Amino acid sequence: MKRKSQARNKTATLAAALAIGIAGALGAAPARAQHGPSGLTLAQQQNCMSCHSVTRNFMGPALRDVAAKYAGKADAQTYLTHKILEGSTGVWGTVPMPANTQLNPGQAAQLASWILTLK
Repeated sequence: MKRKSQARNKTATLAAALAIGIAGALGAAPARAQHGPSGLTLAQQQNCMSCHSVTRNFMGPALRDVAAKYAGKADAQTYLTHKILEGSTGVWGTVPMPANTQLNPGQAAQLASWILTLK
C-alpha cells in the first residue's frame, strides 16, 4: 500500500514538474525576440528541466530527440503545440506528460518552435 502511494506521489510530482517546465520553455523563441529570456532560460525557470534535458533522456525524452523525431514533418509544430497544451501519454514511455493549462496557444507554439531548433 505504501509503495502505491509513493508511486502515485512520484508520478504526480513528475507530472507537475513537467507541466511547469514546459510552460517555461514555451515562450522561448518569441520571448527572446522581444528581449526576454531564451528558450533554455525559460525552460529552466519553469522547471521543464526537472523532467527533460536538451541532450539526454530523464523522466521525459531529451528535447533534441523530440526535435529529431519530428524534423521534416510538415505538421510538427502544430502537433507538438497540441501535445504541450493537452498533454500526452504513451508516446515516449509510460510517464504521462500532463496538460499545460497555464499556457496559451501562442506560448505553446513558441515552445514547440524552440524545441524543433534543437536538432
